[in-house]
Amino acid sequence: MSRINVSKLTNENEEGGPSVSGISTFSSTAFLVPPKGTTAQRPEAVTPGMIRFNTDSGHLEYYNGVEWTEVLVANNSLDGGNRGIFSGAGTFAPTLNVLDYVTISTLGNAIDFGDLTGVSHGSSPGYVAGFSSPTRGVWAGGYYNNTMSYVTISSTGNSQDFGDLTAGGYVDGCSSSTRGLISGGGGGSGPRASNTIDYVTIASTGNAIDFGDLTVGGYAGACFASSTRAVRAGGARGNVIDYVTISSTGDAVDFGDMTNTATYFSGLSNSTRGIFGGGYNIKTIQYVTISSTGNAQSFGDLLTNNTYPSACSSPTRGLFGGGSYTPSNSNVIQYITILSTGNAIDFGDLNFSGGFSAACSNGHGGL
Repeated sequence: MSRINVSKLTNENEEGGPSVSGISTFSSTAFLVPPKGTTAQRPEAVTPGMIRFNTDSGHLEYYNGVEWTEVLVANNSLDGGNRGIFSGAGTFAPTLNVLDYVTISTLGNAIDFGDLTGVSHGSSPGYVAGFSSPTRGVWAGGYYNNTMSYVTISSTGNSQDFGDLTAGGYVDGCSSSTRGLISGGGGGSGPRASNTIDYVTIASTGNAIDFGDLTVGGYAGACFASSTRAVRAGGARGNVIDYVTISSTGDAVDFGDMTNTATYFSGLSNSTRGIFGGGYNIKTIQYVTISSTGNAQSFGDLLTNNTYPSACSSPTRGLFGGGSYTPSNSNVIQYITILSTGNAIDFGDLNFSGGFSAACSNGHGGL
């Protein structure tokens, strides 16, 4: 066996490395280290197919000819891609406890998953929060409610009891691959504007534990996460955006402001960009870069004014499903490409109409 060690290769003009053409084979039981750097350090002179490791997101990314996008790892046991699960609509809707699912990388109508159990008050499980690990989806809180229930994402069936929150009400949720955060609350239960942040370990079951406090109490806001940071915005507290480090505990820190004062809207993300969409008679979509701080920027619009749609995502695509708007409820699922900007596009339909519910997926930005 021969071995060659090279510390530097350049072309004849000292402008860079040489091009290797033909079939090149690298055989090793070790590893290959690609170029790496932050999002801000992405090279400017790029061609399609270039690949690098983004140290901000912790993911490989490649240039597709238009933009840098993450390398998508799909779970082929889930219909060839990431799965999004939508809980049934709550207040102001006739179908309340159903669970629907879709394969996010496709287009088409949702399929029945099972029933959402335990997360309800009387006939209305509205205002629930949804979050997930790669294997388990959890729904929490709701109107006059502090319970949680969970499903196994790769299967179908009814949800099972998980435990209780420290406080209930109109909460919102997001997660890393191991820990779920539930924030805000009040509205229909307890104080009108709770500042509580709870957390759970998603792989287990049991009651939530106090994490810390939001900078301002509020309910009916929205949140999303990267693998390290959870971001929460808006709601009955105005246009404030907060963030916390998921693996720690403690009070939230100011992130910036939304472009508008919104309530009853939803959030989704990949590992680098977080997106808020909808709101009370609002169709606005806006975004932030999760690893930074600052005010939100305009992304585009949903298909119509949309109050409290459900939202979930894969590393490349975000879905908003259902919602309530004048003069009727919606069963429409619409999608966006997360790393671009622009208006939402029709995806298909849910098996129910209405909003005030929640969704989760096994491909969101916290995983």
